[in-house]
Amino acid sequence: MSPLLLLIAALTGLCMVFALFYVLARKINNYGIVDIVWSYAFAALVLFYAFFGRGWVVRKALMAAMATLWSLRLGTHLYRRVIGHHPVEDGRYVQLRKDWAGSFAPKMFGFFQMQAASVVLLGAAFFIICLNPTTRLHPLEIAGAGLWLVALTGEALADAQLAAFKRDQASHGRVCDIGLWHYSRHPNYFFEWLVWVAYFVFALASPWGWLAVIGPLSILYLLLRVTGIPLTEEQSLRSKGDAYRRYQKTTSAFLPWFPKQIP
Repeated sequence: MSPLLLLIAALTGLCMVFALFYVLARKINNYGIVDIVWSYAFAALVLFYAFFGRGWVVRKALMAAMATLWSLRLGTHLYRRVIGHHPVEDGRYVQLRKDWAGSFAPKMFGFFQMQAASVVLLGAAFFIICLNPTTRLHPLEIAGAGLWLVALTGEALADAQLAAFKRDQASHGRVCDIGLWHYSRHPNYFFEWLVWVAYFVFALASPWGWLAVIGPLSILYLLLRVTGIPLTEEQSLRSKGDAYRRYQKTTSAFLPWFPKQIP
C-alpha cells in the first residue's frame, strides 16, 4: 500500500469509528467516552501502519508494541474512570454543554471528528517509523525506547497514586499532594508528554523523522493551553476551592520540581 493511500485509509477508518461512538455517546448521554476512544485509537492506528507499512519488520514490531502498550494502559485507565462515574459526565464535557448550548449536537460531532484527525496527525511518528526499511536499530531508536519506558512507568505511577488517594475516605475534600503529586500538580500530564517525546526521538532515526515533532509540540500545547491543565484546574478550583489555590502557590504546574515554601 502506498504511503498516501495508507494515510487516507487510516483517516477514513478512524472518522467512521469516531462517528459510531458519537452515536453511542448520544445514546448513553455521556460524551466523556471520546477520551477512551481517542486513547485506544492509537493502538489501532499503529497496528494498521505496522501491518501495511513497508518498513523493517523488527522496527515495526517494536514501535507497535510500545504504542499499543501505552494506548491500552491509558485507554483502560480512562475506561475505568469514565464508566466508573457514569452516568455522571466528566466536568469538561458538562462545561462544553453550557458553552455550546443551542448548537451542541453538531459541534460535538465535529469535536469527535477532530479527535479522529488528531490521532492521525499525532501518529506521524508511527507512520514514519513503519516506512523505514533500514535493517538495523539506530542508537536514537534505542534511546527513544528507553525514554518511553521511563515515561510510561511515571505516568502509570502518577495515575495509581491519585487513584489510591481518591479511594481513601479521609482524603475527601483534600488535594492530592502525595508521591509524584508533591512535585507537580499534573505529573500524569508531564509523563504523558514525555511519552510523545520518546516517540519523536525514536522517529529521528528514520527519513523525515523530524516531522514527528508535531506529536510532542501538539500535546504540549493541548496540555498547557487547551484541554489539559486549564480545564482540569478550573474543575479543581470549583471542587477544592482555597485548598487548591494553596496547592497552586506551592507546587509546579507541569515539570516536577521541589515545592515552594510559603509563610
